[in-house]
Amino acid sequence: MSKINLKNVVWKEGKYYVSWNLNTGVSSFGDTKKEALESLEEALELHLEDFPATKITKVERPDIVPLNFQYA
Repeated sequence: MSKINLKNVVWKEGKYYVSWNLNTGVSSFGDTKKEALESLEEALELHLEDFPATKITKVERPDIVPLNFQYA
């Protein structure tokens, strides 16, 4: 079994916490941050069963940058 360093983001949306993995695009949710991350870990395990580790996007130092735009 090998280890992979993954980057995740967690935020509150309504009454749930959403967790999103930046490397794979896999996301999940839970009632707490801890539950959201545990659910994300389970989802990643299932995702990576069929997805080769060599295809994972490497994310080194992500920045959260605001972007304001107009849309129709």
